Amino acid sequence: MTDETPRPTNESPTPRIGDTRPAPKIGDTRPAPATPAGESRPEGEARPAGTSNANRNRNRRRRGKGPGQGGGQGGGQGNATGQSSPAQPRQGRPADAPVEASAPDAAEGSSGSRKKTTRRRGGDRKGRAQGRYLMCVHVVDGATHIATMEGRSLVEYRVAREADETLQIDGNIYVGRVQNVLPGMELAFVDIGIPKNAVLYKNDVTFESDEVEAKPSNDAKIEDMLKAGQTVLCQVTKNAIGAKGARLTQDVSLPGRFAVLVPNSSTIGISKRLGDGERRRLRKVIDEVKPAQHGIIVRTAAEGVSSEDLARDVKSLAEKWEAIETEAKKSPQPRLVYRDLDMAVRLLREELNDDYRAVLIDDKELFEKVREYVTAVNPELADRVEFYEKGTEELPLFERYFVHEQLHRALDRKVYLPSGGSLIIERTEALTVVDVNTGKNVGSTNLEETVFRNNLEAAEEVARQLRLRDIGGIIVIDFIDMEIKANREAVASALRQALSRDKTRTQVFDISELGLIEMTRKRVNEGLLESVSSTCAVCDGRGFVLSAGL
Repeated sequence: MTDETPRPTNESPTPRIGDTRPAPKIGDTRPAPATPAGESRPEGEARPAGTSNANRNRNRRRRGKGPGQGGGQGGGQGNATGQSSPAQPRQGRPADAPVEASAPDAAEGSSGSRKKTTRRRGGDRKGRAQGRYLMCVHVVDGATHIATMEGRSLVEYRVAREADETLQIDGNIYVGRVQNVLPGMELAFVDIGIPKNAVLYKNDVTFESDEVEAKPSNDAKIEDMLKAGQTVLCQVTKNAIGAKGARLTQDVSLPGRFAVLVPNSSTIGISKRLGDGERRRLRKVIDEVKPAQHGIIVRTAAEGVSSEDLARDVKSLAEKWEAIETEAKKSPQPRLVYRDLDMAVRLLREELNDDYRAVLIDDKELFEKVREYVTAVNPELADRVEFYEKGTEELPLFERYFVHEQLHRALDRKVYLPSGGSLIIERTEALTVVDVNTGKNVGSTNLEETVFRNNLEAAEEVARQLRLRDIGGIIVIDFIDMEIKANREAVASALRQALSRDKTRTQVFDISELGLIEMTRKRVNEGLLESVSSTCAVCDGRGFVLSAGL
């Protein structure tokens, strides 16, 4: 009798999007188990014994053919032809609820009428979208964990707490009441309805010139601009970090997918990342869509969009601003009047393009929210938002793509370089110090060449670690001393080039004679370590315990 049980192959396939086989564990050289020919598939369809691996890989996780399946748009709003059903009218907002950020209502036939350039459409290979990045979204214990992968490497990690109205509030707009003004510090503390007062600096205050008596606007003092008890409308630009309160501004802006609305302003701007030809085209479009009383800034995502799409985005933002003004006039009580999108949706609004091959979400409710938003603002990329069914997949999402393993390495103070060198990253209250060591890297030619190559490798890894760990503030990097000036300049240039991929603003100064580079990175949120840990109750975060005899 012939044994028809399929034999495992000697190959250990790499996990790919759409592949339902479990990935081998780290250090496990056994092949991933094959599905027997007669075994039932998750949807109850028997697979023929001769079906190839390539055909099985094409069975995507998207199941949008009926209500309750993973890939439906908004919980089964898609039809068999793949076209989205008409959007349902939104429910009215309760009288005491703040204005919520949302996608603009999709125009009829928008999924097929968008005039995008060819470059904006993602490529595909064997039915799978291709791209540089992959976003994995895992929801657990009231928190949303968002991991961004570049290839197989973890490059960003964010944590959003559920209903966090005190720590993660950047982008929200509040009615605030000035508590006290400090002329010596040129700032004011403002009560915005959360436990800790927020901070409003002088340069972030807006006022009419006739409101300040006999003072030119550039020499006006903050005590003349603001008074205790005064009601102000302000927006959070930086979350509270440590003992510092959230930072506010009165220069309110409302970001959309293609443009940013600057209310009550004449500001006009176009992203510098766009080419000269595209900037000229968009400048003409701005004249058609700009509201008379508001300014707009066109974003990089607007490349190739039609004037109709841009006008629809601007109109939606203008309507939101009118709702915010109406809500703010109801009462002078400090409170939230506009809530920005959830972090997962906000990241997609800022970053999703054809460089992302997929966005995998393992929570059905969040998946439907994200899919609805992407379908409204970027329908050609909506099929890249996929639901990762935890009940049918062999491995959890973060284990399948080795996120946990890389996350634990990102929390260590020591980082190993491929050549044998290492980095030591130490954070203090004032600044962050990065020490570069050669370690086991002994080179092959001479000391200067060995040190130079080690520093070049370290510059690339330092940029990646700053982005991954979300380290902000003043940063000092102690590279190994180099005698040749050209080598020092090359290392500084390599660091700037590596940091150019980071969307957070950075400033890098030249390397000194001692091999030190001073730089700054804008601090917007708490770092990675703070977002996934808590302070030790024994040592109070100092890292050591005093001897019992002291």
